[in-house]
Amino acid sequence: MRYRMIVAYDGTDFHGWQKQVHPERTYLRTVQDVLEKAVIKVMRAPVILTGASRTDAGVHANGQVVTFDAANEIPPDKLVLGFNSWLPDDVQVLHVDIVHSRFNPITHCTSKGYRYMLAHGCSNPLRKPLFDRKYTAFTTYALDVEKMQEAASHFLGEHDFAGFTKLNHGRKTTVRQVDQCEVSSLDDWRIAIDIAGTGFLWNMVRIMAGTLLEVGRGYITPDSIPEIINSCDRKRAGKTMAAQGLSLEWVAFENHSPNKLAISKKPCSEK
Repeated sequence: MRYRMIVAYDGTDFHGWQKQVHPERTYLRTVQDVLEKAVIKVMRAPVILTGASRTDAGVHANGQVVTFDAANEIPPDKLVLGFNSWLPDDVQVLHVDIVHSRFNPITHCTSKGYRYMLAHGCSNPLRKPLFDRKYTAFTTYALDVEKMQEAASHFLGEHDFAGFTKLNHGRKTTVRQVDQCEVSSLDDWRIAIDIAGTGFLWNMVRIMAGTLLEVGRGYITPDSIPEIINSCDRKRAGKTMAAQGLSLEWVAFENHSPNKLAISKKPCSEK
């Protein structure tokens, strides 16, 4: 029997999602490892977790999708209570349901949505994030949001994003499809950058955010974005923004709306 979970976590004190085994090094705390231990406690059997997205160290999630197999059947609502009773304060299981045995959160994923939170104009220290500083990056520059919005539209579509990832990314292809790239002002000095697509390269979203920041401060013009993308030159894109501003918001699957809870409450297609 295959169970699916919607999981949220504060990535501040985690070395990313994926469990890491380094015999010669000290223990690295990851979301997968912490969650797996809680699931094993409740299910009373070994399990292997599969997550839809391998978020990096310091990156948060509101809608990570995770599956595991188990022989015993337990009502999903009781599993939510059971798992959370064993989890630390920085991880929560929001929802559990039972899906088809062939459902795979990686291969059946059709799109993922990320949000990057950014405070700007922080040369004034009163504008720097305080209570939300673990979830919002900041820059001293006062940014031109309209130019960032104009530049964001150039990321839409299928492109080779070789210039928007690390050199040793380990992927067979760097071509990716971006379906959404929007910049919005939440207040006078807070910006949200929402990016969605079929899949992303290592650090791709954070580099896109860094490139939009350079547009906002006037260092890059909006109409130069296509040329930067086509150059496949990492040096021409913006910096890799800090991890704490990034959150995985949702993961969508075939015939499901891109909402972190709606996608799991509906029955999963066999595909």
